[in-house]
Amino acid sequence: MAAEGRTAPAVPAAAPQATPRSVRVILLGVMLAMLLAMLDNAIVGTAMPTIVGDLGGLEHMAWVVTAYTLLTAISTPVWGKLGDLFSRKGVFLTAIGVFLTGSLLSGAAWSMPALIAFRALQGLGAGGLMVGAFSIIGALVPPRERGRYQGMTAMVMAVGTIGGPLLGGFIADSLSWRWAFYVNLPLGLVALVWCAALLHLPATRRKVTIDYAGIVSLAVAIGALVLAATWGGVQYAWASAPIVGLAALAAVALAVFVAAERRAADPVIPLHMFRDGNFTLASVLSLVTGVVMFAGVLYLPLFQQTVQDASASSSGLLLLPMMLPILLLAQVVGKVMSGTGRYKVFPVLGGVALTAGAAWLATVDASTGRLATGAAMALLGAGLGLTMQLTATIAQNSVEMKDIGAASGTVTLFRTIGGSLGVALFGALFTRALDGGTPADGPAYLDAVARGTGQIFLAVAAVTAAWFALSWLIKEIPLRGGPPKPEPAHSQ
Repeated sequence: MAAEGRTAPAVPAAAPQATPRSVRVILLGVMLAMLLAMLDNAIVGTAMPTIVGDLGGLEHMAWVVTAYTLLTAISTPVWGKLGDLFSRKGVFLTAIGVFLTGSLLSGAAWSMPALIAFRALQGLGAGGLMVGAFSIIGALVPPRERGRYQGMTAMVMAVGTIGGPLLGGFIADSLSWRWAFYVNLPLGLVALVWCAALLHLPATRRKVTIDYAGIVSLAVAIGALVLAATWGGVQYAWASAPIVGLAALAAVALAVFVAAERRAADPVIPLHMFRDGNFTLASVLSLVTGVVMFAGVLYLPLFQQTVQDASASSSGLLLLPMMLPILLLAQVVGKVMSGTGRYKVFPVLGGVALTAGAAWLATVDASTGRLATGAAMALLGAGLGLTMQLTATIAQNSVEMKDIGAASGTVTLFRTIGGSLGVALFGALFTRALDGGTPADGPAYLDAVARGTGQIFLAVAAVTAAWFALSWLIKEIPLRGGPPKPEPAHSQ
């Protein structure tokens, strides 16, 4: 673990920091690109019945989501590293361009196989949107000042989570399903032009060696792990040959990856970052937040609609009790962190709130009212608000500026893996609780849905309690950068 009282890694000489107002203007375009990635799956998921009705290929429907998710996960750390090696701005604009090309082609798809292929291209671009945004924030703003902008990222997350299902429902009801993809084009073009015109970052100019062995072995490991988590207990039994084979492939590829990274001149994920205890803990926290977010976004609306008879058309609004505390507390945490430079208390308090909220939700049954559910969701949201935005800040504060992209890509990857593994575990728990029941079974089915939801959040509570224990190991390493300078400066 990192020694108490040490200073953060040194930062190379850089351009003078822009004023907070100018940074916010620049980041509007960056946040818009991030929003595209967050909205997409929710919109497409809502439109899937219409897509299948038009294109057919019901047996391939799951691949429309899986292809996107798989390429997003595989490409995330690669995009982050490319930003470190070359130009963060150029790599980010390229990712937006790839995402928009995939969106355009997906909207024009003539068959299910074509749609799956174009969704994979779209996912490839999406992998660079989130990590690119975090890397650019890391390059523009020192960690001490980053809290001033946490409200923007929290707002994007809230709008994406709540607005995605609402927009998807509107498109499914009022427009062609193709607009589930075409809607990305005007937003993406605005983000592309905005960032091209206003975002100015120094390009990296040094001889680089591409870590092909690391990229390929990491892609195989992530791909096998995500597919095993996606298919296990759904398309194949957990002990079946395909799932066991995928797990073995992931293990072998991971071993090859570690060996490759130890030899690489420019490793895609520099292993030395994990020697810093705070970076390792930030990665673990990112995995935990992925688990919690997926549990909340996927299963709480299902419980509310099925057991509490809430309207499916407003599924995004059902998450408001969880999303509002995230938005509010992220801003509070940001202001306190920027003003004092202190942050360890927030992951600890976040662990308490996450565990309390999950434990409360673990007690739900068919008679649980909406008020109690909303209160428990608010606790869960409070925990996420206290922790989620800190992962990138702690990780980036633990590495040199040259590794900002790799650090951002790594914690983003851990969040994706946490979500994938969480969905696999939750799906198995939920399916076992239902035990083949259907809505026609009446109260018995409602009891089964409530029981499955409770078991899911009991598992979440176990994960968050483990995080609470680990959170005490975080070291209060001073955040780089100080209070904002009174005189304005300009970015290069």
